[in-house]
Amino acid sequence: MRDKIRVGFIGCGGIAREKHMEAYRYHSAKSEMVAFCDTDFPRAQTLCDVYGARGAKAYADHHEMLKDGTIDMVVVCTPNAMHAQNTIDALEAGKHVMCEKPMAHSLAAAEAMVDSAKKCGKKLSISYQFRFREDSLAIKDFVEAGELGEIYYARAQAIRRRAVPTWGRFLSMDTQGGGALIDYGTHALDLTLWLMNNYEVDSVSGVSFHKLGQLPKGMQGNPNGSWDPARFEVEDSAMGFIKMKNGATILLESAWALNTLEYRPMVATLCGTKGGAVQNPGPWGPTTYTYAINKVIGNELVTVSPNDFCEQSDLNQRIDESTVEAPRKEMDQWLDAIIKDTAPVVLPEQALTVTRILDAVYRSSNEGRPIYF
Repeated sequence: MRDKIRVGFIGCGGIAREKHMEAYRYHSAKSEMVAFCDTDFPRAQTLCDVYGARGAKAYADHHEMLKDGTIDMVVVCTPNAMHAQNTIDALEAGKHVMCEKPMAHSLAAAEAMVDSAKKCGKKLSISYQFRFREDSLAIKDFVEAGELGEIYYARAQAIRRRAVPTWGRFLSMDTQGGGALIDYGTHALDLTLWLMNNYEVDSVSGVSFHKLGQLPKGMQGNPNGSWDPARFEVEDSAMGFIKMKNGATILLESAWALNTLEYRPMVATLCGTKGGAVQNPGPWGPTTYTYAINKVIGNELVTVSPNDFCEQSDLNQRIDESTVEAPRKEMDQWLDAIIKDTAPVVLPEQALTVTRILDAVYRSSNEGRPIYF
């Protein structure tokens, strides 16, 4: 293994640039970005010029890029329907792969990705960076220490009053495979399953809605700009009820657009026999988070949050830095997994379970019945 992991990108849109490339730039001691591929070749060339190491190349065809035997790892940031084929092509070319969420646009495609990684003997991980927020890591420590006891009820929430992504291909069923659930709710579901450390699913019931997506322009109230109702092909919200094999249950709520004042972006609530934990969006901005632990101590109800341990100004800085640091922490452990040949934090089998549940919610909604695993 070389001193630095040589990284290539398939897809050079906003998520590749703002999340992945910035994180690898931060970890320049461990990695160097050497290949940039996008069907929009000028965009790939521009990012190659900005982020590329000496000798880095831009490509319009990922097959040509994958011929470079010096590339160790590939980041896939294309539309959902392309995730599986791009990932499998990279794995078969002998590259490790970090694929942007969701894993794939369909269950069959996600299963093919896992099978390919096993066959090729290469590492595969899915980019669920919210596991690496400070609030998530803190709650995970409480869970692993047994502070919450048996977790038997949870809520996985990704809800906003309006947050419809009107750019790119987000509203296309063919390229995305779904809407709010597969794009937004997937983060909350992954986070909740990971915090519970429970991936044994018994059944899923769900419903998806295509309601507010049909609002005419001028009545949408969307901060991201208006959309064309005729081209809004995916659901604007979806809900699921998940029963695990040990009897635990998860209420999954996701919405790009919902007439509610509740703002719950990518958060989990856990209820156990010894205590509970809740993640909350912080009051310091749309990308800040905090948490609280509730228990009984000496027959008294007690709630503990970070506010109890530091001054407000220190908390503001710590929470803000946590949000910025999450992708850096994610890429740091991923690079270490390759360098040290260890398992990544986000295992492909875990991401596959997330995809199976998402698929079951859609199937349950379409067929009007529970889906049993």
